[in-house]
Amino acid sequence: MIAILRRTAWSAALVAVACLAGPAAAHFQELIPSADVLPDGGSVTLDLRFTHPMEQGPAMEMVRPARFGVLHNGTDTDLLDSLESATVDGHQAWTASHTIAEPGAAVFYVAPQPYWEPAEGKHIIHYTKVVVDSYASGEGWDAMVGLPVEIRPLTRPTGLWTGNLFRGVVEEDGAPVPFAEVEVEYRNDGTVGIPNDAFVTQVIRADADGVFAYAMPRAGWWGFAALTEAAEPMPAPDGSPAPVETGALIWVQATDMPEAGG
Repeated sequence: MIAILRRTAWSAALVAVACLAGPAAAHFQELIPSADVLPDGGSVTLDLRFTHPMEQGPAMEMVRPARFGVLHNGTDTDLLDSLESATVDGHQAWTASHTIAEPGAAVFYVAPQPYWEPAEGKHIIHYTKVVVDSYASGEGWDAMVGLPVEIRPLTRPTGLWTGNLFRGVVEEDGAPVPFAEVEVEYRNDGTVGIPNDAFVTQVIRADADGVFAYAMPRAGWWGFAALTEAAEPMPAPDGSPAPVETGALIWVQATDMPEAGG
């Protein structure tokens, strides 16, 4: 009996060590529109959730954001009141609709409230944006919102084919971040199998000018998350100072080439 108990305790310890040694699941703030291009303008629906996109969850609680808006043709519009409550995996999420009446790229963005991650002992704030091009104008897609950390697209982030190379610059307070680490995840719809944990999150190191590049191998939505640490900590739930992970995220859709006449 003692030997059995010892083996059980040893097995439990091994499981605990394995869990601690395993890679932590990447958190991504999703801001996903119903389309990245509106050929005739009109309405777009956006879904906001905090989750692990490649693994299809689990979703985490997302309280009402601090900011939610759209930058279109130089005008910044507050859309916070347009948010409607939604539930994903039993946790708070949000949805919104917005009509784009004029041509030009609309840059939707969200600044969420800090999320406390007890497993990592830090707060997480992911400043996230996505571009929707109204009337397929091809204009205004590189407009910057002015978020504390933000990705400046060097490739137009709309109308991209599967396999296209997406390039961007990681900026903090308007300046490039040399050698920033960028995590990349596919928003899995359940059709992609994951061989092992190494394939869940792709990782890129930006160059000395903060520039990164990634070729999207599959149709669908891809999230690019450049992670930095805020200069000032925030109080943890117990009142002690805790680091703050600030992320600059942009979502980009890749589309398969259809057959002629299709």
